[in-house]
Amino acid sequence: MADTELLEKTPLHALHVELGGKMVPFAGYDMPVQYPLGIMGEHKHCRAKAGLFDVSHMGQARYEGDAAALEALITADLDALGAGEQKYTLLLNERGGIRDDLMVSRPGGSIVGDAIFLVVNAATKDGDFAHIEANTSGKGTLTRMEDRALLALQGPAAKDVMARLCPAACEMIFMQCGEFELAGSTVLVSRSGYTGEDGFEISIPAADADRIARLLLEQEEVEAIGLGARDSLRLEAGLCLYGHDMDENRTPVEASLIWAMAKTRRERGDFPGADVIAQQIEEKSCQKRIGLTLSGAPAREGAEIADKDGNIIGIVTSGGFGPTVGGPVAMGYVDRDFMQPGTEVDLIVRGKPRPAAVAKMPFVPANFYRG
Repeated sequence: MADTELLEKTPLHALHVELGGKMVPFAGYDMPVQYPLGIMGEHKHCRAKAGLFDVSHMGQARYEGDAAALEALITADLDALGAGEQKYTLLLNERGGIRDDLMVSRPGGSIVGDAIFLVVNAATKDGDFAHIEANTSGKGTLTRMEDRALLALQGPAAKDVMARLCPAACEMIFMQCGEFELAGSTVLVSRSGYTGEDGFEISIPAADADRIARLLLEQEEVEAIGLGARDSLRLEAGLCLYGHDMDENRTPVEASLIWAMAKTRRERGDFPGADVIAQQIEEKSCQKRIGLTLSGAPAREGAEIADKDGNIIGIVTSGGFGPTVGGPVAMGYVDRDFMQPGTEVDLIVRGKPRPAAVAKMPFVPANFYRG
């Protein structure tokens, strides 16, 4: 068990403890895995009303200068990234493997100005930022924004809460962003999230984080949500967890994330590992990430996937109980011959085969607000 004295703390750490959060080590931080409501209750509440997540452990930064130097490292077309827009993109290594998945946006305003705003994963942020700095040196400047917290307000009632507290933000649709005033604080807001629900991610000055989080929690629709329900929500939504469902050994083709590669970039082939990725697209021979449904107890990460003849054809990378689905769900990688929805396979759990079927993702319908 990690020494809690050595773990980083977000600006909301004291609030998590006050709310009865069960604190655990996560990506070098002391984070709440659940609150007294419990993972199941938190999951269901977020799907029905609104949940508040502390994601301040993630890395925030602004990049200014030559956009082409940054673009050369990722899969987005930054020329096509307009003011007030956000894109999900991938940071690749020289083999086309995924170093990280991240958000890039142009929110404008006084905080970011003409720069590009980046949000990266907590566990990889130091490596990500060092990689970007090394590869854009002399062309652009990356500035870490370590004096800011990040909150995610997710669920069908998130719009009702924001309509009261920050009504201008409700005019945005999915994957739009901007600078707004919220309870006397200048904040960056995007209409996005990682639960499959409508919602908002809010970048706040660290000094205002506790006050604004308490204000949001005072709203009758809102409950605090921990890492446990965040994981089950994103799994039902068919969304990857970095370091599990994707990593430096998996390409966007294998991870079923071709949609995160701009068509213009694929045509130009001007991204790291372009030759490897082009070959995978053409040959259609690599493994692919798929969804799985099964009955009984969940299958966890690391469980082998076998065909009905007992041949190992893949591995589970995420698995758990889906409260909205009402049963276990999983994601994993299989050989292409077995990737069609409905294909029957076995998951090897404690040495015994358990029947499962390849399923379409997401496991629950996405409720992003597109206008």
